[in-house]
Amino acid sequence: MANYVRAHTVEEALGQLSQGPWRIVAGGTDVYPALVDRPLREPVLDVSGVAALRGISRTDGGFRFGALTTWSDVIRADLPAWFDGLKLAAREVGGVQIQNAGTVAGNICNASPAADGTAALLALDAEVEVQGPRGVRRMPIPDFVLGPRQTALAAGEMVTAVHVPGVAERGVSDFLKLGARHYLVISIAMVSSVIHVDGGGRVSRAGVAVGACSPVALRLPALEARLVGRRAGDGLAGALEAADLDSLSPISDVRGSAEYRREAAVTLVRRTLGRCQGALQ
Repeated sequence: MANYVRAHTVEEALGQLSQGPWRIVAGGTDVYPALVDRPLREPVLDVSGVAALRGISRTDGGFRFGALTTWSDVIRADLPAWFDGLKLAAREVGGVQIQNAGTVAGNICNASPAADGTAALLALDAEVEVQGPRGVRRMPIPDFVLGPRQTALAAGEMVTAVHVPGVAERGVSDFLKLGARHYLVISIAMVSSVIHVDGGGRVSRAGVAVGACSPVALRLPALEARLVGRRAGDGLAGALEAADLDSLSPISDVRGSAEYRREAAVTLVRRTLGRCQGALQ
């Protein structure tokens, strides 16, 4: 390892980043396993000591998750019911030790197609807050995660928070993933669904995201549009049509074939919508 610096403030971290490329490390739960038995030769900027980057807070527009907020923080947080899907995803991010160390921002920045937290945040319309030489900017997750291990971070930038908009109307959410076993496994397919209803019991907003079935997690906009205006008690899963998943491009690998992944995604979409419907009754 060529160099190691531990920052204690955002300003200190940005100052280091302005001097050249660094491997930013917080929990390290993705960085170090990826090395296998190779040494880490890149300069390391350790931001785990930047206390200002950890925690969940209410804002005028919704909720702010500091970049260093851990998955255990998410699980324990007092959040509205429409964050339940995110909490379920948090419980799937490795074991408890990983959840205690792994961060919300790290899960997104790792840009894995099978990142549990990213699909759940995508369904919530989350935006990524980035700071760097150009100041602060925010972008939706589809504009930030560009492909496997690829993000829109520019030179000198770092993620400082994730924002989820607030919704006044009642909402619920769910998350399901399929793996070779129930825990501690990379997903074959995963789905997160978020449903909000108005005072008349009709769907006012829907977010349905599928992960591990394409290079990046994807929303299903045609299905979401069909769900809006539907009575929550009329069978939400019945709104799904086969063409809704045409945008997915699953691959075949040791965990499952492309055909199996697609069928699994269909089943998980139906189940999450059905569970959302049950939670609204």
